[in-house]
Amino acid sequence: MDRVIDLEAIVQREVEDYASGGSWKTTFYPVSDTVRQHYTVLAIPDYPRKSRAGIVVAARIVGVKVIIDEDNTDRPLVEELMRAGIPREQIILAYAGETLPPQE
Repeated sequence: MDRVIDLEAIVQREVEDYASGGSWKTTFYPVSDTVRQHYTVLAIPDYPRKSRAGIVVAARIVGVKVIIDEDNTDRPLVEELMRAGIPREQIILAYAGETLPPQE
């Protein structure tokens, strides 16, 4: 019997995990839109700013697929999602040029 996974809960938890800890002179903020199923972590440099704000990771759910639009980490989100139980066949690396599902 296939196990049922809560795709939204897994994606939100794994994306938001990238906001924990922070780094020197930068604060990470999780931004979760559960209605549209978009999950992002932003990096905002502390003042005085020597660099621009940017996206750490960004993912969204479309149907039963997880689309990773951005991943600027040394700990790939795709690996964390698979470790959490999402099959690789359900994950699309849009930032790496993988084909997106047709729009409905």
